[in-house]
Amino acid sequence: MTENPFLTKSDLPYQLPPFASVKTEHYLPAFEAGMAEQLEAVAAIAASDEEPTFQNTVVALEESGQGILKRVSLVFYNKNSSDTDDEINAVETEISPKLAAHSDAILMNPELFARIDAIWNRRDDLGLDEQDARLLERYHTEFVRGGAALDEAGKERLAAINTELAELASKFNQQILADINDAAVHVTDEAELDGLGADQIGAAASAAKDRGLDGWLITQSNFSRHPLLEDLKNRDLRERLYKATIGRGRGNAATLLRMISLRAEKARLLGFDHFAAYIAADGTAGNAEIIAERLAGLAEAAVRNAKREAADLQEVVDAQQGGFELAAWDWSFYAKQVRQEKYGFDAEALKPYLELDRVLVDGVFHAAEKEFGLTFQLREDLQGYHPEARVWEVFDDGEPLGLFVGDFFTRDSKKGGAWMNPLVVQSDLTGNKPVVVNNLNIVGPAEGQPPLVTVDNVTTLFHEFGHALHGLLSACRYPKTSMTSTPRDFVEYPSQVNEMWELWPEVVANYARHHETGEAAPAELLAQWEASSQFGLGFATTEYLGAALLDQAWHRLTPEEVPDGGDDPAAAVEAFERQALEAAGIYLPQIAPRYRSGYFAHISIGYAAGYYSYIWSEILDADTVEWFKSNGGLTRENGDHFRATLLSKGGSIDPMESFRRFRGRDAEIEPLLERRGLK
Repeated sequence: MTENPFLTKSDLPYQLPPFASVKTEHYLPAFEAGMAEQLEAVAAIAASDEEPTFQNTVVALEESGQGILKRVSLVFYNKNSSDTDDEINAVETEISPKLAAHSDAILMNPELFARIDAIWNRRDDLGLDEQDARLLERYHTEFVRGGAALDEAGKERLAAINTELAELASKFNQQILADINDAAVHVTDEAELDGLGADQIGAAASAAKDRGLDGWLITQSNFSRHPLLEDLKNRDLRERLYKATIGRGRGNAATLLRMISLRAEKARLLGFDHFAAYIAADGTAGNAEIIAERLAGLAEAAVRNAKREAADLQEVVDAQQGGFELAAWDWSFYAKQVRQEKYGFDAEALKPYLELDRVLVDGVFHAAEKEFGLTFQLREDLQGYHPEARVWEVFDDGEPLGLFVGDFFTRDSKKGGAWMNPLVVQSDLTGNKPVVVNNLNIVGPAEGQPPLVTVDNVTTLFHEFGHALHGLLSACRYPKTSMTSTPRDFVEYPSQVNEMWELWPEVVANYARHHETGEAAPAELLAQWEASSQFGLGFATTEYLGAALLDQAWHRLTPEEVPDGGDDPAAAVEAFERQALEAAGIYLPQIAPRYRSGYFAHISIGYAAGYYSYIWSEILDADTVEWFKSNGGLTRENGDHFRATLLSKGGSIDPMESFRRFRGRDAEIEPLLERRGLK
């Protein structure tokens, strides 16, 4: 085996991982070496004869996790999400339970917890500043929630549960990616593609060619609503595509039921009624009943709006003498017609003005420069982990700040959705500057064609870069509380705020230019886009809340209430879905939840019982947008205030205290209700 690059710090700028040297064979040995390195340090802390202090225990524990294990973990889990293969999957399958056991060995170490608990009990006498106090609170909470206070039998059972959950999560996510690839729809008659643009047809032809097929291949999206449903005129193909999309996940049913059962048992072991309560207790919401009440109230108004939208669409079907009742695969197609009639907006007419790099550089980067003084330089001399992953150096008023890696196109080796990951974590303790990556799943262009993007892609670019900004602008002492290390129901907030600049006049005028001529998009077209941006909120809110409420329903079950899959776990899962959605008053045949249970990747990872976080964060987002608008919008002064009081703080202080310092008060829900038409 070649020299393992993870065993030493990278000597590349900003400690960018040396991707050119990384091979699959390096991961497992690096994980093993990293775990051994940390456990040796932890053992020394726990066995110390010195009186426990913040420095010799809490800071020492923080330092123990910043070596080999951190370096290999950050690289591997990004690789596993963005460019996996059978060998990488095998590494994940092997290492995930080992990492769970490694974490448990630390969190359940009685001598180590005794030291942390002793410091916690005299915290008010230690003179800790707010970042030190936050780190101590996070460690103490993590240990208690990790089982440190359980008896030996409880610890043993919890460790077994965590190990099995890690194995199941790997299996669940690998099946999701396999299902996405298997559910692609093969088309052999070009006439069936009527309604698609030339770029969409070209992309489908390229996808078919890549898999050695004749004709065209419509690859799958991560969501229940495929984006091409709004364009395809052939109703039979729409139905086939929709059913292929929502039919995914049956192979995950048994895995899901087992995960839900184990989480319910874990929650009970730790003293909670159910897993939803366990998750809520460590979020900004604080209480699962508050979440349930808020979601129920929003759902009632959302469904009312969705039914009104469905009636409008049925009128269009009837006027065209369709002779059928509006079905789920018809909604997007007829909604597009209503949107065009009501607002005159044709998204395909805008597409020539939305070239990927122009949107990124002259839109996303431009807004960040106006708001925060950031500038970006493409570093072609620095190699990413895939040929499509490009690296930019980021400067803060001319001073080096960090690196941004952009990986924007979909491929068979990439999991669905969009996300931000750190590759190097900012910390004053370690001296590391941030390196962050954004992954999207934009359908690539046909060979020789420019990468034109959809309006939804534009929103996602701004959203994910909001996460990147949260990482890049971090100015925190400790890795555990820096960058996006905040509660799940807070972390989406800064990224949602960044979406506001997508249609900000100064920004959209800068990036919406014709890919061939450079001509600015017609003002009328941009006005139509903005006017139509709030169209279809009944559908959008209902499909989101369907998934959020489904997530809550699964995770409010006790161990005894989890369905027995028996000989047909897929049928048991589908029956529970229907029952849960009906009980929540949000079941509509034409609107599937954004994710159904078997391809709901969020609930296999950190968002289990936490998918409500998006709407929870949007309360803060909508209130913040109101603040920006009332204070002059996209100005450096506003950006500096947002950065100083909130973005730079990461999780180093209580996130809601950060919000209060930014806003001057607690958040109010009225801006969200008005935005989504839920009053």
